Amino acid sequence: MIVLGIETSCDETGVGLYCSERGLLADGLYSQVEIHARYGGVIPELASRDHVRKTLPLIREVLADAGLSLGDLDGIAYTAGPGLVGALLVGASIGRSLAAGLDIPALGVHHMEGHLLAPLLEGGGLEFPFLALLVSGGHSQLVRADGIGRYEMLGESLDDAAGEAFDKVAKMLGLPYPGGPHLARLAENGDPERFDFPRPMTNRPGLDFSFSGLKTYVRTVMAELRESEGEPGEQTRADIARAFEEAMVDTLTIKCKRAIRQTGLESLVIAGGVSANQRLRKVLENQLGADSVYYAAPRYCTDNGAMIAYAGCRRLLAGEREGLEIQVRPRWPLESLGAI
Repeated sequence: MIVLGIETSCDETGVGLYCSERGLLADGLYSQVEIHARYGGVIPELASRDHVRKTLPLIREVLADAGLSLGDLDGIAYTAGPGLVGALLVGASIGRSLAAGLDIPALGVHHMEGHLLAPLLEGGGLEFPFLALLVSGGHSQLVRADGIGRYEMLGESLDDAAGEAFDKVAKMLGLPYPGGPHLARLAENGDPERFDFPRPMTNRPGLDFSFSGLKTYVRTVMAELRESEGEPGEQTRADIARAFEEAMVDTLTIKCKRAIRQTGLESLVIAGGVSANQRLRKVLENQLGADSVYYAAPRYCTDNGAMIAYAGCRRLLAGEREGLEIQVRPRWPLESLGAI
């Protein structure tokens, strides 16, 4: 089965082609970074308009890269949620309409299930059951995965997501949008001994996260520095970035180790945009063992059409289908998905 995957949940237009027999055939991505950078964050209406402009040309481009035509497709998958409602409607409308015109099945895919399954795109020996740390701009979740659609939420953020905290602290440091990758690069030159930031909610039981207090702590430190020393220089900003990144990575690692002890599971998947952070990968591999930690290639950590095509293919093969009505779910609990 050859499935076209369409991802338009936020600020990136992604398209992928996945074949159940040959694997990933082709994929492409249009990023909206330049559009939103001038505003310091995603503007939903602008995101939706750009998806309208870019989705169909990208579908044509990816099909051409794979040497295929629309007539070769056996199914279409699109992100139905969670995400920005206007952006979701663009991909859902195009996907559902194409499927109707081609008389092939269509399926709305859960965005976070796409991330969770992304490490399976390229094989690698990962098998269920496993733990999954889903960390992105909108989510921070620890999930037990016993199979596709068999998910148990073990812990999640009570306020800011990890990626959101990265971007907000990066903005405090005067870094461009999106801030997470820029902060990580700046942190490479930071002095790890200068600042010691708190590891929130690690001194109490449970697997939930909270990062708003850590973000506020950074703001307070910067305000005190401005009052005593003036505007922080490049080295001070690097030292703050290093302390923040280490606090974030340590917090996520502590919670993952706690989840492993509680569940007895040995394999950990890290997925979502923050999973591309090299310090997070290194620390988890050092503390859990490199053979126990799985993640997608960097290009499949952020939003992309390949993961939607893969997740959609697995569910379409199991017989799932959408009706003619176009539905999106801006909020969609992962645990509500059906098992296959």
